[in-house]
Amino acid sequence: MIARVIARILATPWLMRLPIPLYRAGLGRLLGPRLVMIEHLGRVSGEARYVVVEVVERGDRVLRVASGFGTRAQWYRNLRANGVAYLSAGGVRRERVAVTLLDDEDSRAVLERYAGAHPEASRRLKDAMDIAQGQDARIPIVEFTPI
Repeated sequence: MIARVIARILATPWLMRLPIPLYRAGLGRLLGPRLVMIEHLGRVSGEARYVVVEVVERGDRVLRVASGFGTRAQWYRNLRANGVAYLSAGGVRRERVAVTLLDDEDSRAVLERYAGAHPEASRRLKDAMDIAQGQDARIPIVEFTPI
């Protein structure tokens, strides 16, 4: 019960937007290596939009992030529509990346590895998804590769 309340508080839009000014000022490294800012284009407006998300897996020149609000998240829908993105991570500011939306099977495999490495954070992500979309929601994974 307490975990659900915390997940609900952490999932509030205004709280999720707090790190954006830090990244835009080039201070993203203060937030650690597990967070990145994605700059993407609005699918209707074409304007730059920003979101800070947690990295669930790092590979050789690859970052994978989870859409905690599923396929309904605006940033996920924007990436699905136009595939244009820039990442700011740590000291790196605004690097163009290729976007790959992983299929359900690959997403599940990434999330299983994430749950093994970060069990508490994995539970919080699952709680947030349950609140946002119901018990059977899937968590899509987006892979970013530098261009």
